[in-house]
Amino acid sequence: WNANGQKLGGSGEEVRALNIYLKTLEHQVYEAHRNMIEKKLPLTAAGLKNTLIKKDEPEKGKMLVPIFEEHNRQVKALIGKEYAQGTLDRYQTSLKHTVAFIQWKYKVSDINIRGINHEFIMSYDFYLRSERNCNNNSTVKYLKNFKKIILICIANGWLDKDPFIKYKPKVKEVIREYLTMEDLQRISDKQFTNVRLTQVRDIFLFSCYTGLAYADVKKLKREEISIGLDGQKWIFTSRQKTDTASRIPLLPTALQIMQKYEDHPECSDLGKLLPVLSNQKMNSYLKEIADVCNIEKELTFHIARHTFATTITLANGVSIESVSKMLGHTNIRTTQHYAKILDSKVGEDMQLLKMRLASS
Repeated sequence: WNANGQKLGGSGEEVRALNIYLKTLEHQVYEAHRNMIEKKLPLTAAGLKNTLIKKDEPEKGKMLVPIFEEHNRQVKALIGKEYAQGTLDRYQTSLKHTVAFIQWKYKVSDINIRGINHEFIMSYDFYLRSERNCNNNSTVKYLKNFKKIILICIANGWLDKDPFIKYKPKVKEVIREYLTMEDLQRISDKQFTNVRLTQVRDIFLFSCYTGLAYADVKKLKREEISIGLDGQKWIFTSRQKTDTASRIPLLPTALQIMQKYEDHPECSDLGKLLPVLSNQKMNSYLKEIADVCNIEKELTFHIARHTFATTITLANGVSIESVSKMLGHTNIRTTQHYAKILDSKVGEDMQLLKMRLASS
């Protein structure tokens, strides 16, 4: 073998025939490589081999990005009917990550869906964790969004196999912060000289006593307050995130806050229940409120919803079924997570009791 010439040495007829064959095969390899690049298929040794031996010759198939874009276009058209704006935002972000991954991994802007296999999914998972610094739960959620696009491809017959079949990630349980009654009392009793701080504090407390998320408080209208079966005032609304019904009896603190802002221009002119600032501004002011009130927890608006589920309701004996219904959860397992948090609180309280008993 002539290593420099990359051919068989000698001058016989068989040697010449073999060298011609090798040269032809070399041309075929280059041609197959070029075709795979043009069709934007993953460049792997197995794919090149299949192309050469006609075992699984790549057919002209659908490209991934246009399918993803069409899906997002349909979601956008159904905002307010079947989807919330947040759902579209998540799919748009997922598309951006997918395009960036394809460029990072394959050095192309798009890929034939027939090139999506288990190795693609595992590489995408690795990319999100390493290059994008996503935590476990964010990675799982992005790939869950991507899986919906793959299921569309399978349903339309564009893909024969599910590349997710052996991908079994797990969402890690996150311990959510909530405020105690002592925390709530400190915030409630604090007198602010700044009008905006007072306003943000009041709206935050309203959410603590109703369990409404920021988006739901912001869109809440006066007309959504009605008299319930018990003859008292209730909130009759639907969650923006899931469009599920949420029926909440108004507690005295929430009623007082609601009445306080009855004559606020933004409420009286626009029919809103409360004058809610942007989420960014609310959270910015809440950090200031936490500092002034010596609250060491990271105070964000969403903590109010967790506080309602734990400190206000479950800790006071309200059934988990009632809490789940008021929160507008579509699955009671979501609500059960708060019960687990309270179990850990019971353990802490009992440990303190043991210490007191031991010292007495």
